[in-house]
Amino acid sequence: MKILHTADIHLREYEDNRWRALQRLIEIGKQEKVEIFVISGDLFDKGINAETLRPKIREIFSNNGFKIILIPGNHDSKSYKIGMYFGEDTIIITNLDEPFEYKDLMIWGLPFEPIKGEEILKKLRLLANNSATDKRNILLYHGEFLDAFFSRKDFGEEGEGRYMPVKPSYFKDLNIDYVLAGHFHSKFDMWKLENGGYFVYPGSPISITRRETGQRKVNLFEVGKPPKEYLLDTPHFEDVVIEFDPFMLENPVEIVKEHIEKVHSEANIILTIRGYINSEEAKKGETEVVKQIREITQGKSVVEEHYEFKDIHTILEDDLFKSFKEKLEQSDYDEEKKKQLRDMAIKAMMKASS
Repeated sequence: MKILHTADIHLREYEDNRWRALQRLIEIGKQEKVEIFVISGDLFDKGINAETLRPKIREIFSNNGFKIILIPGNHDSKSYKIGMYFGEDTIIITNLDEPFEYKDLMIWGLPFEPIKGEEILKKLRLLANNSATDKRNILLYHGEFLDAFFSRKDFGEEGEGRYMPVKPSYFKDLNIDYVLAGHFHSKFDMWKLENGGYFVYPGSPISITRRETGQRKVNLFEVGKPPKEYLLDTPHFEDVVIEFDPFMLENPVEIVKEHIEKVHSEANIILTIRGYINSEEAKKGETEVVKQIREITQGKSVVEEHYEFKDIHTILEDDLFKSFKEKLEQSDYDEEKKKQLRDMAIKAMMKASS
């Protein structure tokens, strides 16, 4: 049995990029012949978005050939009132004591609530006492996994507050095979729990903020096997960082072109160019380099540009620097160390001449 697992789509408008990302996930579910599609919270960005989009959600959440199971997150915690209809295939779990049973699975939901510590443990003890012994148990959860190396920006624009935090030790005595989680935006990440199960964040399937860079992923796995990342062709932000080396003979603009050509077609590029050029060798100064870079990036989605490189041809022609460079080349240092020392010398001479 295959399960497709995502979270944190943060829908806002019909047929925008986020909506199209959701449609793409539905298509993947059909292509991969999944039986269950899990959305572990924050399908909607706000309650008003849920109310506006619900008629359209009903259409794409019906007649797909698989169940769609979701829990509320911190952004859409009040969007699923009793009796609301979200589509023929849709099951919404709003209470931990009301699991959904499907074949040899028991699927539990721990939706977001503004609770922590002992209150969370109390809920998990309920799960410990009621989990199925003759089926695989899956827990859907929306919140923060502590004891992991996250920064606040990994959870989107959530500020400094804690969101229903749990520790690995909370799951130690639970008969849980998978914790399919949401709230962590930046990337796919997975941990093996002490009880033998898995805790997995799929990351958001589309970049919600510019801090979420790189091609997006979902969790697509077979029950009984480890979670598995699946690459998506959805819009995302991509950091492209290039450092010019004035001692390389290659045209600096061609270097940028090579990097840009490798970027995914759905990427929104955050372009940063550092390092140094020798305008005498390159036959072009800083202004011309920037102009040519902008020409070759036409037609690409460059959303930010950071031009931090400098022309240092006067330093490179300085007799003192030439003498230093000659001695450095004769040294036994590896190439990386030589580059570090060259950069230090360049920076020192730039500071002395300023």
